[in-house]
Amino acid sequence: MSAINDLSATTQAELLASGELSARELLDATLDRVAKLNPALNAVVSIDEEGARAAAAAADEARAAGRSLGPLHGLPLAVKDLHATAGMRTTFGSPAFEDNVPDADELIVARMRAAGAIVFGKTNVPEFGAGSHTFNPVFGLTRNPYAPDRSAGGSSGGAAAALAAGMTSLADGSDMGGSLRNPASFCNVVGHRPSPGRVPAWPAKDAWFTLGVQGPMGRTVADTALLLSVQAGPDDRAPLSLAEPGSVFTAGLPTRLDGLRIAVSADLGGRVPVDAEVAAIVEDQVDVLRGLGAEVVSGCPDLTGAEEVFRTFRALYYAQSVGDLVDGEPDKVKQTIHWNVAKGRTLTGADVADATRLRTELFHRVRAFFAEVDAVVLPASQALPFDAELEYPKTVGGTEVEDYLHWMRAAYLISATECPATAVPAGFTGEGLPVGVQVVTPHRADLRALGIAHALEKATGHTARRPPISLT
Repeated sequence: MSAINDLSATTQAELLASGELSARELLDATLDRVAKLNPALNAVVSIDEEGARAAAAAADEARAAGRSLGPLHGLPLAVKDLHATAGMRTTFGSPAFEDNVPDADELIVARMRAAGAIVFGKTNVPEFGAGSHTFNPVFGLTRNPYAPDRSAGGSSGGAAAALAAGMTSLADGSDMGGSLRNPASFCNVVGHRPSPGRVPAWPAKDAWFTLGVQGPMGRTVADTALLLSVQAGPDDRAPLSLAEPGSVFTAGLPTRLDGLRIAVSADLGGRVPVDAEVAAIVEDQVDVLRGLGAEVVSGCPDLTGAEEVFRTFRALYYAQSVGDLVDGEPDKVKQTIHWNVAKGRTLTGADVADATRLRTELFHRVRAFFAEVDAVVLPASQALPFDAELEYPKTVGGTEVEDYLHWMRAAYLISATECPATAVPAGFTGEGLPVGVQVVTPHRADLRALGIAHALEKATGHTARRPPISLT
């Protein structure tokens, strides 16, 4: 049964529906893979085996009775440790919450369970999701399945590593500065940053916060769309939630791009330094896109002000969300969190007003850009997977990194635009390290981003390349 772990979730779902595979068998294979590989990767950090086995048995009994539990019926799923799970430890990677066991699922988890997913564990995160490298004082460091001496990215690094190694069928995540896209690029899986409101968040301290979103990850674009179809849809408790139902993401995805005009930029129009091998792989997509029927041009939206927008609203968020903890238990919070909170507390009303103006101007420039093209393809991460023992890379493309955020700019400048973006595998370096691109589309055009990514995936076949460690 070991090979079943590396199949796509959509294929697993077909086998489950046909009766060729049971939920219990798939869960057994999943837990066996976790037992074998997780000691080396540290991607799955909490496991509820008893609860998962009970859920799998119930899924099989429902199937035998002719009842479907939903689109995820019987699929094992590990939840990001930033998302509350009823009866299962949720630590946020923080010693302050090391023994925290929520009474209720948050909305995204409740929706996945309701769709039939077998929630068996949690995936590792940086402390409070701060940073695109997954380590924390509670569980330690997550390693990359393609090169265990390298970072798996973050903050959904545990999710990406678990997916790549076949330790879960699907995984949820979240993305403020690239946390769904960066680890997808590092681990050769797919991550989709949805439009704000596409996946409503509840409960939330700030219901109007749009920089951070929740979303899906999978081994393929179709898997990712499947999970998004369950996560998405309106909710009255989330005032910015979009009315469109999640079922729109069950539509077939294209394998051709005829009639589309797609821009490509390896360095976001000269705005960011990029590793040379990353840039080369981004440029390789030009020929792939043309072969798929698209018209390809060079270009990127004018991202003036995106840096200020991202850093201002991010700092404000951290001051609001963990400021009290920094005050009350400062020794239990890492220094980068202290730094983020301090930045937020120094903001003035004028700073926030200026960032709001810049965000509005950015929105209209991006809107005008997408009136001329259907999408833009960019690096999902400027950097290659780096030494896992580092907190962050000190240089990218020969340019010194200013702080622990600066190397993530290819992702977080796009976050500031609030456009949807799908990170999809695009190639490998000479050392065998994965590299992904992000397909960015206009506001709320999530299905288009997924469709273009799907066509790229089918043309290149990179998602089929499994990491050596999953074969151990």
